Amino acid sequence: MITLLKKELREQWRTYRFLIVVAILLVFGLASPLIARYVPDIIRSIGGIEGLEQIIPTPTTADAIDQYLKNCAQFGVILALLVPMGAIVGEKDRGTAAMVLSKPVSRAAFLLAKFVVAALVFLIGILLAALGAYYYTGVLFEWLDVGQFALLNLLFWLNLLVYLALTIFASTLARSMVAAGGIGFGLFMLMWIVGIIPQVGKYLPDALQGWGVQLVLGGTGDPAWGAVGVSLGLIVAALVGAVVVFRRQEI
Repeated sequence: MITLLKKELREQWRTYRFLIVVAILLVFGLASPLIARYVPDIIRSIGGIEGLEQIIPTPTTADAIDQYLKNCAQFGVILALLVPMGAIVGEKDRGTAAMVLSKPVSRAAFLLAKFVVAALVFLIGILLAALGAYYYTGVLFEWLDVGQFALLNLLFWLNLLVYLALTIFASTLARSMVAAGGIGFGLFMLMWIVGIIPQVGKYLPDALQGWGVQLVLGGTGDPAWGAVGVSLGLIVAALVGAVVVFRRQEI
C-alpha cells in the first residue's frame, strides 16, 4: 500500500494535478474576502446611477464567508469531478493498470490508494485556502474562532470527498475519460436536483457547508449529522461499488 501511495503521489505531481488543485483553491481562498470587501466599494464608485449607494449593503463577515465557500465550492466540485475522472480508465487505456496489477497488489488497494492520495491533495488545497481566507477575513472584517473555522473547512472537505469517490466509481465503470466525466457530472446533477427538495436536501452532502457557516457565524440551526452520515455512506458505497466492478473487469 505504501508503494502504491508513493506511485500516486508521484503521478499527481508529474501531471501537475497537485499544483492545479492547490493553486486554484489557494487563489480563491485568498481572493474571496478581498472580493467581498472591495467589490461593493467599486460598484458604489460608479457614477451616474442614482441611489446605488443605498441599494448595496455594507459588506460583513458573513459576506466574506459566503464568498469563500461559494467560490471554493464551485471550483472545488469541478476539480473533484475532473481530476480523478481518468484515475482508473486512464490507467487501463495506457496499460499501466495491467502492469501494476501483475504484481502482488490487490485491486482494492489499487483503488483505495488513488482515493487516499486524491483526498490528501484536496486536503492540502483546502488547508492553504483556509489559511488565506482566515487571514484576510481577520484583517478586513474580524478574526474568527479558529476551531469553528477549521470545522467548517473539514465539513467542506468531506463534501468534496463524496464527489471524488463518485468520480472514481464512474472512472471504473466507463470505457473512456469523457464517459467517466459524464457519469460523474450526471451523479452530481442527480444529487443537486434531489437536493432541491428541502426534506431531502438537509441530508445530502451540500448541507454540510450550511452547517459549517452556522458554526462560524454563531447560528442556532440544527446540526447536520444526518448529512455527515449520508456523506460517509456515499463514499463507502462508491468505493465498494468501484472495487466490485473493477474485480469483474479484465485488464
